[in-house]
This record gives sequence, C-alpha cells and structure tokens, in this order.
Amino acid sequence: MKKILLTGSDGQVGQELKQTLTSIGEVIAVNRQQLDLTSPNNIKKVIQEIQPNIIVNSAAYTAVDKAENEADLAFAINGIAPTIIAEEANKIGAFLLHISTDYVFDGGKNTPYLETDVTHPLGVYGQTKLAGEEGIEKKGDRYVILRTAWVYGTEGKGNFVKTMLRLGKDKEQLSIVADQVGSPTWSYDIANTITQILSNLNLTETREIYHFTNSGVASWYDLAIAVFQEAKNLGFPLNIQQVNPIITAEYPTPAKRPHYSVLSGKKTANLLGYNAPYWRDSLKQMLTKLYEK
Repeated sequence: MKKILLTGSDGQVGQELKQTLTSIGEVIAVNRQQLDLTSPNNIKKVIQEIQPNIIVNSAAYTAVDKAENEADLAFAINGIAPTIIAEEANKIGAFLLHISTDYVFDGGKNTPYLETDVTHPLGVYGQTKLAGEEGIEKKGDRYVILRTAWVYGTEGKGNFVKTMLRLGKDKEQLSIVADQVGSPTWSYDIANTITQILSNLNLTETREIYHFTNSGVASWYDLAIAVFQEAKNLGFPLNIQQVNPIITAEYPTPAKRPHYSVLSGKKTANLLGYNAPYWRDSLKQMLTKLYEK
C-alpha cells in the first residue's frame, strides 16, 4: 500500500484530501504545527522519518494582501519549502504533487491560460508561488504541479463564499468587484481531481504542470449573486437586499490581482477522460453541505 504524506492538512483543500486520498493509500496528514515549512531542517526530518511514496503539498501562504508586507515569510513557505520538499522526495524516490495558483499569470490574456503560457505574476504572493514552481522544476525528478484558482470550501473561514454568507447576514447592501474574472472552484473537486491524477498517471516518470478549476467563468460579482441566490433557496439567514457591481479601482487592495485568470482545463480533462464540474453546480453542492453541517 502506498504511503502518502499530506501537508497543509488543516487547509480548505487539505481537509478534503484527507478523505479522498484514502482510496489510493495510507494518508499521513500533517498540519503547520507538525511540519514547520519555514524550517528546512524540520521539513527534511519529517520526510525522512515518514519515508512516503507520494507527497501531496497542499500547504501554502495564501494571504494575498498580507504577502505584500510579509514577503520573506511568504517566500519561505511558498518558494523555498516546495524546493526542499522536491529535493527530499528525490532522495527517497517519492512522487510530489504540489498545488499552485492562477496568480502566476498577469491576467493580460482574454482566452484561458494554458500550462505552457508565459508566467508573469503581479504581486508578492504570485511571485513566491512561481518561485516554488521553478524550484520544483529545477530540483524535482517526478512531480505534478497543479494550478488552481478562486478556491472555496466548507472548511476554514477565509474564503469568498463564506465571507459573502457572513456579510449577507449582517448587511442589506454590498459592493462587489465585477471586472475580475475567473473560475470559482470547490475544494472538494480539487481534492478529487488530485486523487484521480495520482491514480491515472505513471508516477515513475512524470514531470508535468496541469490546470484544474471548475468549468465556466464568473466575476466576483457574479459569484456573490450566485451565493445569495443559492443560499436563500436553501434557507440561510440573509438580510442582503442589493449587490452593486464596482470596478477594481473602486476597491483598492495592497496586492494587484489579475483581471482575467481563467485556466484552461483541457489537458487535465484529456488525462482523466471527463470535464470539470460546472462552477455553479459545485457551489450549490458546497452550500448544501455547509447548510447541513
């Protein structure tokens, strides 16, 4: 039986992976207390002690705006740590699957980004995630880098969908950015896809980048409207009466974000033999699960 080391097990995707990965092996899940990604020695020690066949790195520094002021910490977790994990994986012959982001692109395209497109991150977060990708490509023998985007889930507090539910309960009116476009993606679908990729690939010789998001396109405004419509249908307590679309310039943030960050899922769909679920269908499923909790 394969032994799988899962990092970031308390995160949105990590909590789903704890369940989905059990179908392909024994999962040893570690959180930030058990694996300090800012400590190269700790990373090496944990990997050498566990001796996994597969490492799934779902841990990351994800505070996009805070990263502008915490560049060293973000780089340690997103850039240096994945590189060390790749080196240690080589030493024990383990396969590495690492999660990355749409923020490695600048959003200048108007067609879905391919795995082969030129990267050009706009902010510190994207720069540190790209550094992690480059470190893995340089040091890794066998790996998949899976880029995803606009992640939300039933676990954790810091995702857009749960923030909308909280604000929609307290406020009658909200203004939401309508000129940033991407593909909202349920953490469960990411975890399921990672498990399917690991089941379908030849893990002895793969060195690939894949993209995965839910299918379809939305702005943050579109997503907010969908959240409120689906949540009202389910019976969530909401006071929201009006949602106003605004442009990015009206809601300045420390970090610049790509205006267009839709990722092409064709390569992943070809590998797995099916297309990603439509974002609105997955949103409805997630909200139903959350309502039943």
